Amino acid sequence: MHTPVALLLELGIILTALSLIAAGARRFALTPVPLYLVAGLAVGDGGIAPVPAAREFVDTGAAIGLILLLLTLGLDFTAREFTASLRRHRSSALVDLVLNAIPGAVAGWLFGLDAAGVLALSGATYVSSSGIIARLLGDLRRLGNRETPAVLSVLVLEDFAMAAYLPLLAVVTAGGSWWEALFAVVAATAVVGAAVGASSRWGHHVGRVLSPADAEQVLLRLLGFTLVIAALAEMVHVSAAVGAFLVGLTLTGAAAERARTVLGPLRDLFAAVFFLALGMSADPGHLLPALPAAAVLALITAITKVATGWYAAGREGAGRRGRLRAGSALVARGEFSVVVIGLAATAQDRLAALVTCYVILLAVCGPVLTRLAPTRGLPSRRASERAPGMLDKPRPSTAASAPDPAGSGTRSG
Repeated sequence: MHTPVALLLELGIILTALSLIAAGARRFALTPVPLYLVAGLAVGDGGIAPVPAAREFVDTGAAIGLILLLLTLGLDFTAREFTASLRRHRSSALVDLVLNAIPGAVAGWLFGLDAAGVLALSGATYVSSSGIIARLLGDLRRLGNRETPAVLSVLVLEDFAMAAYLPLLAVVTAGGSWWEALFAVVAATAVVGAAVGASSRWGHHVGRVLSPADAEQVLLRLLGFTLVIAALAEMVHVSAAVGAFLVGLTLTGAAAERARTVLGPLRDLFAAVFFLALGMSADPGHLLPALPAAAVLALITAITKVATGWYAAGREGAGRRGRLRAGSALVARGEFSVVVIGLAATAQDRLAALVTCYVILLAVCGPVLTRLAPTRGLPSRRASERAPGMLDKPRPSTAASAPDPAGSGTRSG
């Protein structure tokens, strides 16, 4: 078998560079996500050091990275816990939609876009990046915080909304009729509802099948099953990330702990590739003309996302600092907005440049804001017991507890 030398060389250089970036970020107690994105700009189309031979591998690895990020995020919760949290946050979903979709719709109208363009821009400003935020919560060791169930509930409700939104956008962009759009929305919503019900009712059977004694079998079975579910989700216009998250919810207890341990190194590798690919998707030369408008829109919707997180975390009983952490965590935009570009912006260069610049700004600035958000005053017992990794944390509970008297929003130990 012939192995392309250029592919091996470019991948070797990429992985070595990502390693050095991550080591430098960890040295200063920072998350490497923004640096991965900037590195992607440097090696993408129009960058200073393109890597054409490795591009196909990076794009494929990015898709796997997003799936693994959401799979391991789902492993930290049970279906029962998460369903209860979703019920509490129906009003949070409405607040999120109103505060963050409307600015995009107004901006699209002001820019003179057609109906498809307005719908696309409203979706790009509405939905946060599940992949970036999942990594941030792990890097900053906030999975056990009181506000975290609110953040995850908002994210997954957004992903569920995307299940209806993306088919609608595809039909509108293609010039389809209203009944075609309605059918696409109803079909996607029904599939998501059935998947959630099946995960809650029969998830324990799946857990037994996917958690054999041998570590190699755990990895092969779980990853294979998750990729199949993710593919089926994409076939019905539901995010592959939602499918992976639901698989994670089905595993609990010792099975979930073992899965986290086995998947950890693989997830970290492909997650880095995912963030690199997100940066590579933008051409720096096309972004400068759209920068002023994108910056204004980014500022407005960063504020509205903070307001969304403030409201949602308040429903979990979080204090002021916990609410600020929740709001800052939701600022980052990413993979779904890139999907929106692919669906609606191919024939509208101005929209493509605007959304790409907007995503890059918030994908870089969002993690920085999250890192700078106020931390708790004193570490809780649970926090002090955690090892420095996302996968070795105790499972957080979404059960309600009394508000932190110090207002930090940290869960009690």
